[in-house]
Amino acid sequence: MSVVLIIEDEQHLAAGLKFNLEAEGYEIAIAGDGETALALLAQTPNRFDAIVLDVMLPGKDGFEVAKELREAGQYAPILMLTARGRPEDVLRGFEAGADDYLPKPFELAILIARLGGLLRRREWSRLSQSQNSSETSAPDSGQAVFNFSGKTIDFSKSELRVGDRIVHLTMMEADLLRYLIKREGQAVSRQKLLEDVWGLREDTDTRAIDNFIVRLRRYIEDDPSEPNHLLTVRGVGYRFVAEPSD
Repeated sequence: MSVVLIIEDEQHLAAGLKFNLEAEGYEIAIAGDGETALALLAQTPNRFDAIVLDVMLPGKDGFEVAKELREAGQYAPILMLTARGRPEDVLRGFEAGADDYLPKPFELAILIARLGGLLRRREWSRLSQSQNSSETSAPDSGQAVFNFSGKTIDFSKSELRVGDRIVHLTMMEADLLRYLIKREGQAVSRQKLLEDVWGLREDTDTRAIDNFIVRLRRYIEDDPSEPNHLLTVRGVGYRFVAEPSD
């Protein structure tokens, strides 16, 4: 049975979600504010398989909660509930560490489907970790590990290994990196990344992509100011190069 934490200050909404998700077979816990949720997660860090997180919370908002969880090394998938699906909320959520979003008001069936999707991806990653730990080629459908220039990305664990250093990637960071790697050598536009990786509209502000690339460069580049792997294609977007020539 999957255990889900709902972080929602509207009691009637939280109670309704609890009732319906329990009917779907989930075990549910509720926190009414960010501070309570963070304390609960600190006490039982491995208890929850997924988190449903509202942006608008008293005290610490959903963005702060997601950011603090990721900084604390907690990587349970987060479904963020955003106000009216505003692109700025969606992008801030992804940057904070959310894995998916749902605009309010939402249909219950859609929330259940999105939550189920996150949990399936989490389970697939666990299965991939046990079945494909020896794979060392580009991350297609059945391949979990990709090696390049002395670095290793284990997509089953969402981990990047650089020497003795291990970087934990959020699901969205891993998805973005996987997308670029699978198209190695191709220039990919920012709009294409927004649409294919995050499912956002073409007219959404593309600066979030730039922010993610900056963060990924800090992880994988020897000198982020002079990147060799995640290259900017002026006027278009970005291109991944696994083994740059001297």
